[in-house]
Amino acid sequence: MAVKYYSLVRKGPLGQKPSKRYPILVVLALTMISSIYICLFPLNQKGFKISPNAMRVEVMEEPYGYLSVPPFEFPPAHYPKPTTYSRNECECIPVRYFAIITMQRSGSGWFETLLNSHINISSNGEIFSVRERRSNMSTITETLNKVYNLDWYSSASKNECTGAVGFKWMLNQGLMQNQEDIVEYFKRRGISSVFLFRRNLLRRWVSLLANSHDRDAKQLNGTHKAHVHSRHEAEVLARFKPVIDVERLISDMMQAAKWSSDILRSFLGTRHIVLYYEDLVRNRTKMMDILSFLKMPPRKLTSRHVKIHTRPLSDHIENWDVVARALNGTQYENFIHSDYKRK
Repeated sequence: MAVKYYSLVRKGPLGQKPSKRYPILVVLALTMISSIYICLFPLNQKGFKISPNAMRVEVMEEPYGYLSVPPFEFPPAHYPKPTTYSRNECECIPVRYFAIITMQRSGSGWFETLLNSHINISSNGEIFSVRERRSNMSTITETLNKVYNLDWYSSASKNECTGAVGFKWMLNQGLMQNQEDIVEYFKRRGISSVFLFRRNLLRRWVSLLANSHDRDAKQLNGTHKAHVHSRHEAEVLARFKPVIDVERLISDMMQAAKWSSDILRSFLGTRHIVLYYEDLVRNRTKMMDILSFLKMPPRKLTSRHVKIHTRPLSDHIENWDVVARALNGTQYENFIHSDYKRK
């Protein structure tokens, strides 16, 4: 039996098929919907532009961050454009801004060399040790802008492929005097703060006195060295045993503790991390926490710095008995007993 196939398409009165009107209606409907969408949701938003003579959407030059970094990611990603050189193929690599906030003889020199051993990190030292750069908030802002625009040159500069850039800021280098303005600048520019303090303020005081003595004595072949790179040099500098003025010692430790507390309180609203030198010495793996904080890839960090005062404090202070008696029974008593060894 033959099988007959029936067409579901209705034929016209003359037997011809009707014209295909449905696709035309669909096109008209889509055109109307697109027109309404464009009116309600204009496409000339930041990051895009529309050419009036062609159906073309182009990405604007600036916002690499909008394309590759989620807006909620912290620390903020920046894309500086230095005026002194071109970042070339690295211009799309985000840069994180940071500042190491600390006090003299708190291990910041050693800490900074560890950071700078990372191929993508540039920490530019004590840029505000020069008084003119911190004379007022205008000069401070000008200096900060230069650093974070990658226009600051130092031996630590990684230039075009820098992934994180910062510097070391001592509390007594204009920071305490301009706290409110600096906090506002850090918030506005998305700068992360790395606080580095020393728990044992007595050891810090010994280091301060020894460094001050060598500045005048120049014990290493007539040259003053704040940091050394050999065990021999460290032993030479460690021979000096200061006689400590107990009243001045206690006053300085109180001031250091107050400054640390005050600056942390001021920066509570910023993105920050608090570190202690002793913790880093005991456990070097904590440096990986810093790389994570800065969103830098993990890498082995190295430093040529050699620690100077390695023996118990009783071997480094000339009038140890006087100091120990003065601190016994005070809030600083633990400084004469506590010590640290690397794990």
